Amino acid sequence: MTDINTAADMLITRCMAAKSGETVLVVDDDRLNTISSALIGAADRIGCEPISMTMKPRERSGQEPPEPVSAAMRSASVVLMPTNWSLSHTKARHAACDAGARVASMPGITEEMFVRTMSADYNRVAERSRYVAGILAKGSEAVITTSLGTNLRLNLQGRPAMPDTGLYHTPGDFGNLPAGEAYIAPMEGFGEGVLVVDASMAGLGVLNSPITFTIRDGRVVDAEGEGSDQLKASWKAVGDEATWIAELGVGTNDAACVIGKVLEDEKVMGTIHVAFGNNAHFGGTNNVPYHADGIVTKATLIVDGTPVITDGVPAF
Repeated sequence: MTDINTAADMLITRCMAAKSGETVLVVDDDRLNTISSALIGAADRIGCEPISMTMKPRERSGQEPPEPVSAAMRSASVVLMPTNWSLSHTKARHAACDAGARVASMPGITEEMFVRTMSADYNRVAERSRYVAGILAKGSEAVITTSLGTNLRLNLQGRPAMPDTGLYHTPGDFGNLPAGEAYIAPMEGFGEGVLVVDASMAGLGVLNSPITFTIRDGRVVDAEGEGSDQLKASWKAVGDEATWIAELGVGTNDAACVIGKVLEDEKVMGTIHVAFGNNAHFGGTNNVPYHADGIVTKATLIVDGTPVITDGVPAF
């Protein structure tokens, strides 16, 4: 039976392919983080040089870490980030990858999630993620519909798509753990329609009732439903660019469950997610200290006439 130390060993050796002598940096913002301790132990067991840095919690996802943390990230071979708020869409993470670090982001991860999802078959997750990313990368237009009222068109033309495979073995590789999605930054200024988020929303957790977003010219012009006032307050604090559509993603991990943590929720196979805010580090142009995903179940996603998901059932 998998325990936290076994899960940490799997992550260090299988997902990150860490080797004896490499520097493994673990960045967290919680001094009682048992996952960080397990990762440090796993790195030490195979002869790595493990380093732990604990910083003050950020106020939101996408906010930069302090410079000493950024500098350490640029110097490490492997960077692991089990933080409360995501550092994925930051200049610090991007610079670390440019310097050759292999980076895994784990915002909001819990011990239960960590132990359960590290047992996924990441070779199969990688196959699915690459397949869907290939469809997105070749696509010009994505159409998302649901029985709850979603009817959203996004322009994908000319944008690269990223597979989040869970296998980060090459210098500069980056993704989430748990992994399992393919994602793309739609063209800014072109999204039109309605998006009904029914499963979970970053910063709000599992939803008891849906949030309906009205989208014009690639940005949210209205939001109604559970937690919408909280979202509007966040957007106001950050600025108008926080309302821009940043991402379209497709979940590909059959071991993932919707639990109210976007890190795992967005990986659930058969779901799609749309994010608002920063997409500057995966093909977009919006560089703002904010990134929030909304997860949609039982969606139909069609890219240039090709069904990717139909009523929540994947075609992959």
